[in-house]
Amino acid sequence: MVELKDNQPKWRQVYAIIRERIADGTYPPGTKIPTVLELVAEFQLANATAQKVYRQLRADGLIYTEAGMGSFVVEELPEDL
Repeated sequence: MVELKDNQPKWRQVYAIIRERIADGTYPPGTKIPTVLELVAEFQLANATAQKVYRQLRADGLIYTEAGMGSFVVEELPEDL
């Protein structure tokens, strides 16, 4: 379990962690990332908070989701990552 700080919104902290994992190659392009339920367990989040992280990752063009398959890192990452 990753320890989150109390002085920042949890979703922003988890978003930054997942974004860093994408940037540093922990989750390389095309790789399936953890499910919402896995994020809930790893970071002790509410389901809605984990979903907010995924919404922001999609909005920033870092992941895409395939129904019934999961969420994956995009093949071509933004240059500003």
